[in-house]
Amino acid sequence: MRQRCGTTRREQLSAFITAMIEATSATGRIGMVPDVAEALALFRRFNYDAIYHRSASQAQARSVIDMLQPLVEHYIAHPRLLPSWEQDPFDAHTVRAHREAVNYVGGMTDRFACTQAVTLLDYPHDKLPQGIDTLLAAE
Repeated sequence: MRQRCGTTRREQLSAFITAMIEATSATGRIGMVPDVAEALALFRRFNYDAIYHRSASQAQARSVIDMLQPLVEHYIAHPRLLPSWEQDPFDAHTVRAHREAVNYVGGMTDRFACTQAVTLLDYPHDKLPQGIDTLLAAE
């Protein structure tokens, strides 16, 4: 990976983009030159094996789902809390309420989602996902 793509994110992105441009220019089809494509596949495999599939990562993913699911359900039941409701009101528990709630929660930053869960749901602080930008100010 290092020999083919470099060690910094900038070098790696440059290598991947250049490899796509070269392959596309040579073949007329979107692709990547083989040696860099192989390096990217190794990089992805490492990420899945060493990061995404670790038990700690899986537990973190579960804690995010455990927080977001009731938050979405709360907005479905209380659509007046959604910004889109002000412009075009809609009823709770409708297809539109589901779509608007999912879109709204999906666009939240980590910190805002955590704040909303604590504020609206009385979500326990010790159950919040532990990660970057999720810590709430001490109350």
